[in-house]
Amino acid sequence: MKKTIVLTFLLMLTISMMAQEPWKKGGFETGQYRNLFVEMGYSQAEVDAKVQEVFNDVFRGPNKVYFEVGDTLGYISDVKNHDARTEGMSYGMMIAVQFGEKDIFDRLWRWSKKYMQHQDGPRKGYFAWSCKTDGTRNADGAASDGELYYITALIFASNRWGNDTGINYKAEAQHILDCIQPKEYEPEARPGFGRFGPQPTGPQKMYLIDPDTKLITFTPDGFGQRFTDPSYHIPAFYEVWARWADDGRSDYWTECAAKSREFLHKAINEKTGLNADMCQYDGSEMQMPRFPGRPDRPQGAPRRNGSNNFRYDSWRVPMNITLDYEWSCADHEWQQKYGETIQNFFYAQGVDKFFDQYRVDGTLPEGDEILQAGGFRKLRHSIGLVATTAAASMMCSHSKSKEFVDALWNAKHEPFEDGYFDAYYDGLLRLFAFMHLSGRYQVITPNS
Repeated sequence: MKKTIVLTFLLMLTISMMAQEPWKKGGFETGQYRNLFVEMGYSQAEVDAKVQEVFNDVFRGPNKVYFEVGDTLGYISDVKNHDARTEGMSYGMMIAVQFGEKDIFDRLWRWSKKYMQHQDGPRKGYFAWSCKTDGTRNADGAASDGELYYITALIFASNRWGNDTGINYKAEAQHILDCIQPKEYEPEARPGFGRFGPQPTGPQKMYLIDPDTKLITFTPDGFGQRFTDPSYHIPAFYEVWARWADDGRSDYWTECAAKSREFLHKAINEKTGLNADMCQYDGSEMQMPRFPGRPDRPQGAPRRNGSNNFRYDSWRVPMNITLDYEWSCADHEWQQKYGETIQNFFYAQGVDKFFDQYRVDGTLPEGDEILQAGGFRKLRHSIGLVATTAAASMMCSHSKSKEFVDALWNAKHEPFEDGYFDAYYDGLLRLFAFMHLSGRYQVITPNS
């Protein structure tokens, strides 16, 4: 009896030590992935069942956001906004290829290509970022993170299923990669000011990656290519392109990965671990554009509309840095420090009650700074941010990380008391976090 107790104690101690010792080599090199849930005491059977349950919530349950159309098409909808977005469509493809769900993957790709992807004109190869669920475009412009995920998911599909099962996945990825290279276009005449400032006139360059900084744009055209979004930075995706895109730009994509990691160091507050929703390419705050005749809004003053705050897009950054850590580990010392910094901040707010929007210095936003969602302008303890802060536990060695993992495991994805419910964004981030923490988000090598 005494021997059994000692062995049990040693096993628990070993699990505890493993859970607090991040790895120093990534999946590109080792082909191995941690199951942090199991390391922290959950059984493999429990983890497998939970991950499948969360997958079903997104794709097959009563609150699903995936819908099939006819025999060959399917889309993922931001149901509260009644549209399909390149964000969700490309996320769905990445999830489908990770789970080996070829039919779901192919349906999402066919819908994206049919309704979202421009087949000609100056935007050829790019995707309209938002469509009605019948395929009608709400906008023609692209949001750069969609292309980022589409390319990577297609390369993984090529590696997993080959290119002779009805869709040449690699050729589709290479086509997008060719189209996102800098090219000239004549913008539609739109005098005055747009959403982010003065509208450009005359011939313009369109590009997904800013040629000067090697950093991803917020949008690949117009004013949006003058700045970036920290949540669009996933350096390991470029490493996937460098290895398996076979587009002749391997060295360039490797450089983009390094530049993206350098950018994240600058864009994240060292004390809180928080980052702005959008920022300049040097990581600094968004500035006011020039407004003639408005001395109260001088050029160079920080924007105070909330774009300099940590909010919905920003939630993805802990998860994205975790992914780069898991796959590449090229920046593991900084990433481990970052993971503990941001968890320390949210731990101080309360693991079960931190809010989903902050200024990057850790103070709370007020009034119009708070970004509304679903008709509500309100700070919440959102499961999407619970998920991404838990995913960051992969990088951490402090004991607090288990509390974040347990909080995600026990969190219920259900409507708030006032009726607000986000099956789409919260649901997808929740699923991604479970994939990370269970070792189910992996580099898919050829013929895996």
